[in-house]
Amino acid sequence: MTAPSEGPQPPTAAEEQAGPPAEDRAAETAADGTAADGETADGGVESTPADGDAETGTAVDEQPAPGTAGTGAPGTADGEEAAKLSEAEAELAAQRELRGRIEQRKAEKEGPIRSGTKLSGQTADLLAAVRAVESGEKPSGAFFDSPRSGEGSAATTAPRRPAPGPTEPVRQQIPGLQTGRRAAAPETVEAVRALLVEGGAPETLAAQVAESLGEQAAATLRDNPWQLLSVSGVRPEQADGFARALLGTECGPGDERRTAALVTWQLERAALLGHTALESSAVRGALAERSVPDPDEALQQVIAEGAVLVFQDGVPQESEDGGEAEPGAGPGEEAAEQAVPVLLGLDRYALAEESLADSLARLAKAGADARWEAAEPTDLVRAVAASGLVTHTGGEASRAEPARLAEAATALGLRAVVAVHSEDGSRRLGGAVTVSGLLAGTEGPGRDQDGAFALDLLVVLDAPQLDVETAAMLVESMPDGGRLVLSGDPALLASAGAGRVFGDLLAARVCPQIASRTPDPGPIGELVSGIGIGELSQVEAPGKEVVIVPVRDAGEAVHRTVQLVADSVPRAIGVPPADTQVITVGHGGSAGTRALNAALKQRLNPGPGRFGGFDPGDRVAYVPSPGRTRPGTVVSADTEGLHLDCAGAPVVVPKEQVESAVRHGWAMTAHQATGMRWPAAVVVLPGDAAQGLSRPWVYTAFSRGERHLSVVHGVDQALPRAVAEIPTQERTTRLRALLEGLLAPTP
Repeated sequence: MTAPSEGPQPPTAAEEQAGPPAEDRAAETAADGTAADGETADGGVESTPADGDAETGTAVDEQPAPGTAGTGAPGTADGEEAAKLSEAEAELAAQRELRGRIEQRKAEKEGPIRSGTKLSGQTADLLAAVRAVESGEKPSGAFFDSPRSGEGSAATTAPRRPAPGPTEPVRQQIPGLQTGRRAAAPETVEAVRALLVEGGAPETLAAQVAESLGEQAAATLRDNPWQLLSVSGVRPEQADGFARALLGTECGPGDERRTAALVTWQLERAALLGHTALESSAVRGALAERSVPDPDEALQQVIAEGAVLVFQDGVPQESEDGGEAEPGAGPGEEAAEQAVPVLLGLDRYALAEESLADSLARLAKAGADARWEAAEPTDLVRAVAASGLVTHTGGEASRAEPARLAEAATALGLRAVVAVHSEDGSRRLGGAVTVSGLLAGTEGPGRDQDGAFALDLLVVLDAPQLDVETAAMLVESMPDGGRLVLSGDPALLASAGAGRVFGDLLAARVCPQIASRTPDPGPIGELVSGIGIGELSQVEAPGKEVVIVPVRDAGEAVHRTVQLVADSVPRAIGVPPADTQVITVGHGGSAGTRALNAALKQRLNPGPGRFGGFDPGDRVAYVPSPGRTRPGTVVSADTEGLHLDCAGAPVVVPKEQVESAVRHGWAMTAHQATGMRWPAAVVVLPGDAAQGLSRPWVYTAFSRGERHLSVVHGVDQALPRAVAEIPTQERTTRLRALLEGLLAPTP
């Protein structure tokens, strides 16, 4: 069923975050994890429709349809005591600490990592070739010489550690989780503040710059003003203005410092869209758009200095004359780059992707495990008995299958753990731990003396939500001889962080893949299953499980949404407002989360917002780290910060972090809602959301309701077109090629 619409309008929600429609994914990622990049288009909206209160009927009763068509300032130092830190900072510090331990163990087994690259093997060889070309020691063809897929020597990597023995597991909580990072020293912040004022930049950035650049932040920034781009939310034109104010005629568009900063900024921005690398041609094009005089030469200089790494993981295509295309004719020859894509990336993601590939290959090479012979021979049991790495795909109902696998393992006397993305996922699957808690050591079985998880089987649900850095830490922590099952629904939105771990692993076909045949039940399950294959079908909904609410404009969309949550759904479906979640495309715009939350607060929990805009009883979405959202309720506030109740767990958000980490939560984006479900969901699609829609977005949003789904429909034919014609946005990653180089794909 379709509804009349006011017609396509500019994608306000996407554009306010990241500019062009192609970057709408980065917009939500930035908004859901850090201070958004340029959140200025706050389209205001009234909580009543533009035509007044003429409509008095309730939406559920009227439309029983059978179908459907940045960052806040960091904490301040307190004398000699460590500064109070937010949960986000503590969690990031914990991850850094764990990554450090992982790399130390790898270095001890494999020898020192080469200085200046932080990498070894193929990546280090490629970078060495680039530097040799620049110095004239080798011809340009050497720039691209690298093993083809399957030819690398890494395929014979020895096991990293012995399987854990029967020793008592150690409950290791990463020290960084408690202590985190100290805030920058007050004198450092003051020095940076003075420099920012001198250069005409907002002095409110001082604390972020000081924390990002360290004790010598002021000196570093004066020497290279474009380092201001390292702060989230700062754009190149702003950094250019700051540099001109400090350096005057000494700087220009071709300044090497500017080029290096622009390339790094471009790659970091690409990571918000999920890319772990970019094709060199795209980076050169971005430099040209920023008026860099000679992009080719500038990019070569950046590579030679080691600011970025260069990779060539693909197989060269044949030229028209039947021979192999010449890949090394030079970085300016587009034909060569189209034949053999050359990728540029930051060492942060290169290290994570290579470590992840090595660890996945280690598990995949594990032989058969005779301990599983006594279990009931289901498809999953047979796969796990034969391989240390298994993937499992299916919808919400299929989650019971890997859970039963864990139960079978426990019955065999094996140590089994099920991990999920969110606390809500743990609630829906009793006994599961969260991935973040498992890595931090606050949940799960603990670790053995070598730092590996003390378990025999790890089942990870919501695997599409694993970004490459989290996945690397998780898989590296698996013991030799352990079994890893990655399970999830590939039709959902991918991770908020960089990488396409689950999708790349499925595409590489380097391990057994089990596809569930268990369908999701009811009208919502039938509707969502059709969306997954590109069909927006009509479904029978005799119990009003699926309802369509046509609207003409954004004002009416907000009015109808409030009406549904507060009146119609509770009366007709029996689901109270506290159990109904509103989902929309973005934070900004006339019917984004901000406008919807303002209207819902006015109706459901009016108040002055005396605690930094919040009142006791407000529903909130707390983002402790990028890509992770915890729904909660405001309890109180004091000098320590804002006190929340997140699924029964008390959380205190320091007051200096409230603005950036806490939003009202009656309405969320689909990316925030991934990994969670509610008894009822209201999906809001105003006219200006049309260009932000895609099949994964619709699939994710429509599947968040367990018993009821209402669709506030104002995008007309854009909805069926998005489902049929706009599949998931591709991400540039290296994991698939790395896995195929380490392991021959299975038939």
